[in-house]
Amino acid sequence: MANFISLPFYDLLAENSHVATMREKLPPVLAGVHRSVLEIGAGSGLITVSLAEWTSAELFALEPSAGMRGMLLSRLSEQPELLERVTVLPYDALSLDLDEPVEAMVMINVMYALEPDYRKRVWPVLAKHLEPGGLLVFTWRDGGLPAPRPLKELDSRRVGRHTYTVSSEIFESDEESFRGRYVYRITQGDKVISEEELVGHGYRPTWETIQGELVGAGFVQADAPEGLLAWRLA
Repeated sequence: MANFISLPFYDLLAENSHVATMREKLPPVLAGVHRSVLEIGAGSGLITVSLAEWTSAELFALEPSAGMRGMLLSRLSEQPELLERVTVLPYDALSLDLDEPVEAMVMINVMYALEPDYRKRVWPVLAKHLEPGGLLVFTWRDGGLPAPRPLKELDSRRVGRHTYTVSSEIFESDEESFRGRYVYRITQGDKVISEEELVGHGYRPTWETIQGELVGAGFVQADAPEGLLAWRLA
């Protein structure tokens, strides 16, 4: 799986990106879920703790990155009641192994990191661990691949005397993937304190591709607000 994330920057910049939007849009989609939810790619737990506020269901937080899991477990330890309700799964989705099917699955800002072959293989695995009629929800952006462009600042935050900035550059794109780099920089005035560069691929499958893969895995589309796709296991 592709990964453009720098751990020290993740929580700092997430509130300005997807987290606030999901806190608004996810709760109505999950309104009928009460027993169990699997979060795929739980990251540092920003969405995990929000899920715990929206539903009384048992939560399974799947996160393959050891660094992210450390942040997730630290966040859970701040709310001891969640240590009784959230199980952290330390592997990737293809290795999913649950004692019983869950009622719903949530995947936020994860699909664009999945290589096409991995993505095609993961839908049947998820279907196997979802109860009949169960809900699969994930983020979705229309509009195709980003066009090649030079390095551009995406976001920045001030922490004490330092400024944390993330920028990205798109080198090239083809039918379903793009190659780019993200630059994470800490500065004080004009002085660069540290800099980290991540280069790799991101993936933006077309709607027709996603629809074909999910229907083939036994899912039917359900209603969801803009920015999300919802599917139920037939």
